[in-house]
Amino acid sequence: MKKIGILTRDCAGVNATIRSIVRTADNFGIETIGILKGYDGLIDELFIDLDERSVSGIINKGGTILKTSRAKRFYKEEWQKKAVENIKKNNIDGLIVIGGNGSLTAAHILASKYKIAVIGIPATIDNDINMVDFTIGSDTAVNVALDALDKIRDTATSLERIFIVEVMGRNCGYIALNVALAGGCEEVLIPEKDINIDNMCEEIEKGNEKGKKSWIIIVAEGKAKAADIAKTITQRTNLETRIAVLGHIQRGGRPTSIDRIMGANLGNYALNVLKEGLSDHCVCFNNKKLRTIPLDEAIKKKDCDFEKQYRLIKILT
Repeated sequence: MKKIGILTRDCAGVNATIRSIVRTADNFGIETIGILKGYDGLIDELFIDLDERSVSGIINKGGTILKTSRAKRFYKEEWQKKAVENIKKNNIDGLIVIGGNGSLTAAHILASKYKIAVIGIPATIDNDINMVDFTIGSDTAVNVALDALDKIRDTATSLERIFIVEVMGRNCGYIALNVALAGGCEEVLIPEKDINIDNMCEEIEKGNEKGKKSWIIIVAEGKAKAADIAKTITQRTNLETRIAVLGHIQRGGRPTSIDRIMGANLGNYALNVLKEGLSDHCVCFNNKKLRTIPLDEAIKKKDCDFEKQYRLIKILT
């Protein structure tokens, strides 16, 4: 193997992963090409050379130095063929894809349909890749949201108000649940669990009668909108309610030590298994050990059983 390409999505820890891959490749005398703007860059041949110097000083930076895009056109066969053509034209022997479910699904297409040597690295704030303990970026996202929540609590306590805090999580409640538990919140609404809003409002009213004047409720964006929940609570309890939508701040930020170290380990491991001839697999920590799993397994819906954590939140409220 003489030349590899790196393609990314964005979240904290991705740059640390890029750095690890490039420096591991350099150690083996393998040339590294960075693919700008994700799969769009693969289609449009937006390639740059990466070396030890070009990845210096990026380990502490959020996002991705390679930029990214959703590249929905990749799912049309004509653009897949164009991407494969560019891979072969530039003599790229293997590809490492860093990203979430969408990125890894496209990686599986390249590997299984077009026989391109591809290894995936799970990087997504939602931690929703199947058979993976933790994804790169998920720890930072929880900590960024938790930092914001701590500041919101100061206001909620001072003004004696109910706050509905909306966090990311279109299909997975990982961020919401962990922020609620670490932040000492009174309730959390996640896609994986049905919550009786009437019962929640009744709890708020009873708490208010006993002197509890401030509440913080976390809601995952895929479950409901903070504005809708706030409106319902105000209508049913006549208590003043405010909202905070954290939005894309959760995707950025300085990566935690956990995400940096994970990126270093997975980047190094991905290059090694790719060099040894493995393809159509994802590298990850599974049961706290470095492992490889087939991409067609990694992209399946993850079974997230959050019931124990939810019960703990209610016990500690």
